[in-house]
Amino acid sequence: MSQRQIALFALAVLVAVTGLAGILAWQGVHRAEACAFDPRRPYAYEGDQLRTLYLQGIDAASVNALVPGDQFFALPPIERGARNARVDGAPFIPATLLKAIAWVESNLTMAQPSVRFESVGDGLVSFDCGHGIMQVTTGMTVPLGADNKASARQASIATHFAYNIARGAQILAEKWNGAPEFRPIAGTDTQSDPQVVENWYFAVWAYNGFTGPGATISNHPADPQFGAAPHPAWRCDGTQARNRFPYQEIVWGCMARPESRGGRPLWEPLQASLPNLSQPAIFQALSPVNFVFPYSAMDIPTPQPAHLVQRPVIAGDIQARLIGSPVFEATSRSVTINLEDRRTVQSVKVPIRNSGTGILTWQATASDNFLIVDPPAGAAAGSSMPCATGACSAELTITVNPTLLPAARASGTVTLTSPTGGSATIRVEVSAEFEIGAPGTSRAP
Repeated sequence: MSQRQIALFALAVLVAVTGLAGILAWQGVHRAEACAFDPRRPYAYEGDQLRTLYLQGIDAASVNALVPGDQFFALPPIERGARNARVDGAPFIPATLLKAIAWVESNLTMAQPSVRFESVGDGLVSFDCGHGIMQVTTGMTVPLGADNKASARQASIATHFAYNIARGAQILAEKWNGAPEFRPIAGTDTQSDPQVVENWYFAVWAYNGFTGPGATISNHPADPQFGAAPHPAWRCDGTQARNRFPYQEIVWGCMARPESRGGRPLWEPLQASLPNLSQPAIFQALSPVNFVFPYSAMDIPTPQPAHLVQRPVIAGDIQARLIGSPVFEATSRSVTINLEDRRTVQSVKVPIRNSGTGILTWQATASDNFLIVDPPAGAAAGSSMPCATGACSAELTITVNPTLLPAARASGTVTLTSPTGGSATIRVEVSAEFEIGAPGTSRAP
């Protein structure tokens, strides 16, 4: 069973026991985590409806101009050349291809559909732990920080569009660079030039899972479930069933038919060519009998007509505009919560603001299990980010679970940290106006 299949099975089980899981989480019982921030959802900043910030971020990420100094998020050198003569080249991914992938994955959004544009709200998290614009799943299925908490990198991916885009681009680059050791090569006749968009066929296939006939989700173009070739074109308008198309054909369709806003397409259409299965050489290479690791019999020439994509011109201030210089600001450093009875849940809200520019990403960690923080991570827009709704700074809610109080008078802390370096500690004083028994137990009257 593949890792993706295991994840899907685990998530199906999670859905079946959601009610029980919520109870166990409330009572402080340890349970296996399904995604980095479960059981709560991080908050994310959602940009403008025209996706201006996101499209600019994709252009920058395509040439490693978004976060070039961070090894985890930077675009690596892109290999090129024949199977036995691969060499490193400049970091580059066709930006139009990345934009189509982002639309297929999330409709180019960071937050849930209920969250208004230019505001902060529940981040977009799929059933298989895909986060944000690029639906980054790799590295987001379990908490990777200390004490079984999400890491700062995971928080950045889940809450900040720039880091989400950069990580998605890096993952696609890793899929490309996985050839020929783990995947076939497209472009045997063009030195597998990454500026030729058609040569990304196998890398895009792998972004969603390099799977074939017999898999839970197959992306093999010759899989009988997709019908006889040539397949109808994907229209990218929501009128076709996605499970009737290989993933890469869906991306190709959206490259050619981008969504429009204000009467203009979100990106320049590109009618990229798919492998022509009616050609004997292509049909033979992509026969399901060749879908055997390391897939060396699946190499193909560049599908024709080919399209050479030029590197976009990136403004010198792109990092200042999209990432900025956020400054962490927590308005409260001490709060008091009074509990009148053990059945009433009491909470306080702590505003977290960004007095700088860009998007501030933050995380919250409680010192004791009777303190519950929500959201576990969030975002706050600075002065340079559009905020038409006035709700561009997340509030942290601190809740006391009365069944876990160690005494009638108790204190704890909530630590707020930001990858940009800011931090704050909030002291929480709890006063209970009822008798406290052993934490986590009940007593007969």
